[in-house]
Formats: sequence, C-alpha cells, structure tokens
Amino acid sequence: MDMEFSGEIWFWRGPAPWYFVTVPDEHCQALEDASSLVSYGWGMIPVTARIGRTGWTTSLFPKDGRYIVPVKAVVRRAEGLDAGDMVTVRLDVDA
Repeated sequence: MDMEFSGEIWFWRGPAPWYFVTVPDEHCQALEDASSLVSYGWGMIPVTARIGRTGWTTSLFPKDGRYIVPVKAVVRRAEGLDAGDMVTVRLDVDA
C-alpha cells in the first residue's frame, strides 16, 4: 500500500524529543485495516517513508485514533526541515 500526503512537522518534547507528521484522517482507515496484517505489536506499522530526496525506514505510531510518522534527525538535516514546516510525505507500508 502506497500513499502520499502533506502535513506539518510538529515537535514532541519528551521524555525523548521527536519530530512527527500526522497522517490525515482520509488515510488512517486504510492503515488501520492493514495493521492487523503488518503490525509487529502495539499497533505499530512498518513503512518506508520519503520526504523530498530522503528516504528511510520507520514505523507509524498510533495516536488519538490516527497515525504519526516519526521524522528522524538525519532526514530533517538532509532536507533542511524543522518544526512548523509543511512537507509532502510518501509512505509504502512494508508487508
């Protein structure tokens, strides 16, 4: 399953600081449906993600009935991104 969407990078302070992009509602039901087939626990969904020219592997976190994409520091540095920036995210769910 592939999807593409735009969203704002937001910062979560802790206990360990992380940056995320929230998956829009219109994609969350398909991810929820796929989670029983691909999740390795706690509802985490393994994906290959891409912002700009930078790709990485990660897992979507379920949060408040939606999913969030962790944006690694190496990705933010490579693409010159920070909290508040709008980005286009491409996801490929790893089956």
